[in-house]
Amino acid sequence: MQIVILDDYQDAVRGLECFATLDGHAVTVYNDPPINRNELVARLQNAEAVVLIRERTTIDDELLVRLPRLALISQTGKISNHLDLEACSARGVFVAEGVGSPVAPAELCWALIMAAERRIPQYCSELKEGRWQSARGVGIGRALGGHTLGIWGYGKIGRLVAGFGRAFGMKILVWGRNASLSAAAADGYEALRDKRSLFEESDVLSLHLRLNDVTQGCVTLDDLRAMKSDALFVNTSRAELVEPGALHAALSSGRPGSAAIDVFEKEPITDANHPLLLMDNVVCTPHLGYVEQAGYELYFEKAFQNIVAFAAGSPQNIANPTATRK
Repeated sequence: MQIVILDDYQDAVRGLECFATLDGHAVTVYNDPPINRNELVARLQNAEAVVLIRERTTIDDELLVRLPRLALISQTGKISNHLDLEACSARGVFVAEGVGSPVAPAELCWALIMAAERRIPQYCSELKEGRWQSARGVGIGRALGGHTLGIWGYGKIGRLVAGFGRAFGMKILVWGRNASLSAAAADGYEALRDKRSLFEESDVLSLHLRLNDVTQGCVTLDDLRAMKSDALFVNTSRAELVEPGALHAALSSGRPGSAAIDVFEKEPITDANHPLLLMDNVVCTPHLGYVEQAGYELYFEKAFQNIVAFAAGSPQNIANPTATRK
């Protein structure tokens, strides 16, 4: 098959052990995002199968109609709202769903919390400029023990992050759907009765929600301004969970006092003047939550196996089995 792998920013995929799974197929890997939709179409014009790295590329009907040869989309990880499954079925494009792991995202979340609370990026930057124990504008950091960690969304990732907080001696508060509250209570954590308490009482508040029509914009400016002046807001899930412009406005007004962010409304960011990047009280990473060696091996091994099975006439893990094969 003619296979295209999109958006491999670090050129990491060809170095994975599982890449050998595609031996015998013609594989093209792109390391940079296309500058526009026409360039994306050109890259996929001859593709029979495309591998998507999580949600870096949007697949919709307007794109699919221009790709008559495309037969299979092999998704790394789970399908999300970046992909129009109904349009794929209508255009005769099968979608193979992959697998994921909460480990790397949860660890990245905790790394951000530690980095932000101890002001590690700021102190490192100052040290490289020859200034010892200097971090102008952000002050001295603080330890996590004895403080309160609030978690909104108690799924696989949220559960791991809660465990990290417990290990560091933090009080854990959980808010979310009834199933999340019940699971958190069963694990010995405090399940809150309302969202407002989560924002008011947390010293560190971390989001662990899926993005959908219900959760989009669920964090409002009023929510953020209810946080303590020294609280940390953490988002490693989806930028769109937060009301547009609300985080920058809240940070500018002093509540919360800082933020740690791994996700942005438009990715990748190529503008160094992005408002959050210019704030001394914000630690930003370029969506690294799932970008990790073992995680990549897991994601891509399954994605490649799904392609091989499809090429052999034995499709597996197909999310839209009612699609008509081209």
